[in-house]
Amino acid sequence: MEIAAHFLGARPRTRRELELRLRRSRAADEVIAATLERLEALGLVDDVAFARWWAEQRDRHAPRGRRMVEAELRQRGVPREVMERLRGEELAAPALEAVAIPGSEGERAAVALARHLKGRSLPDDQKGLQRLGAFLMRRGFDPETVRSTLRAAGRDEVDEA
Repeated sequence: MEIAAHFLGARPRTRRELELRLRRSRAADEVIAATLERLEALGLVDDVAFARWWAEQRDRHAPRGRRMVEAELRQRGVPREVMERLRGEELAAPALEAVAIPGSEGERAAVALARHLKGRSLPDDQKGLQRLGAFLMRRGFDPETVRSTLRAAGRDEVDEA
């Protein structure tokens, strides 16, 4: 229990992450099972809450596409059922406005693009636009979202001029 509590001190963890950490410390299977059950009963281990927290942190600090966030959650051991349950779930609009978290995939892509450009304008050449598109695709955004984000960013620059 002490090892798990210390591990949870840095950030929330998934059940799988805790299980792997306890196995690394060579705890017995019975001790691992009992510890995980106790932590779940206390509400300290909750994969649904972890997935929500992870997605919110991503949106706030390093916006990624839904596919990328789901891949990161899979790497951390979040079960497929949890991701399917949360896939359609959106944060309420007032909550988004209160903490300035982008709500839609397009808004997240626009934020990621703006942070990447750091105030610079969009490149004029096709190759530069392709590089920006590839950047957004590596962040997990689908091709249609990337195209619409780049088009919108180009229109915004024309409107400002």
